[in-house]
Amino acid sequence: MYSIAEILIGVIQGLAIILLSPLITGIMQKTKARTQKRIGATILQPYYDIIKLIKKDEVVSDQSSWIFKVCPWINFVALATAAFFIPLFLTYSPFGLAGDLLLVVGLFALARFFTMLAGLDVASSFGGLGSSREMMFSALLEPALFLTIFIVALTYGGTNLSTIVAAVAGATLLPHPQLIFAAIAMFIIVLGETGRLPFDNPATHLELTMVHEAMVLEYSGKSLALIEWSQAIKLMILLALVVNIFAPWGISSSITVATLGIGFISLVAKISLLAVIIAYLESTIAKWRLFRIPDLITIAIASSMIGMVLYYL
Repeated sequence: MYSIAEILIGVIQGLAIILLSPLITGIMQKTKARTQKRIGATILQPYYDIIKLIKKDEVVSDQSSWIFKVCPWINFVALATAAFFIPLFLTYSPFGLAGDLLLVVGLFALARFFTMLAGLDVASSFGGLGSSREMMFSALLEPALFLTIFIVALTYGGTNLSTIVAAVAGATLLPHPQLIFAAIAMFIIVLGETGRLPFDNPATHLELTMVHEAMVLEYSGKSLALIEWSQAIKLMILLALVVNIFAPWGISSSITVATLGIGFISLVAKISLLAVIIAYLESTIAKWRLFRIPDLITIAIASSMIGMVLYYL
């Protein structure tokens, strides 16, 4: 059984993901602005946007049902719950006893499912367009994600995140060749799961190209704030998984002030660096045509398959 201190650290790790997630989004927006020769807004702008939206009234379509109204809350609760299973700056989370990496993926799927339903619920042509595209992406991304999880689980002996991160922290950098290909696949999956370029452009509302924005186009006020915050939490969770599984430098394995401080600082540095890399990549490439996206996902699946072959060699 975990001690009170360990449970408290687990709660802090979950709250850190929820509270710091808009900051990571702000860092990415600032990086994109600077690479495009613009000053851009402050990195705290996502916090200001969420607060502004919470204060605004909502406009709800008369064609919508209860699904449209509860979708933002289901999104936020599902992704906030997933945050508590993630070892962030400590090698374990006490809540890992209740669920593993497969549960986190299941919570992602639950949030995506209700978002697609909400896009269809308002009888908007844009919502249907975005939902159909999201269904296609989901059907292709999930096999790649499960293959990547399978490689990591085979390498470290299970799908429990605390077990995986503790084993990774005690090893050298990518000691197994199959993890290199798993990391390549995971990077592509992160771009697809969070709707970043070249999959989708979160900064546009052009009807011919939008995917996620088309599904949530009818939202406003508090509901839109929850949707935006949920997306930031999902991005933070995926980035934390990437850095803690494939680059575990500095993560703490004991509860002391010094080691926890080093673990938190190293985590923020690694996630910020990865966010900057993704933002810079977005500034240098264009959105791909819809029917070219499967080619990119195929690369992730092929990379995972190569990793699996290397594991059994």
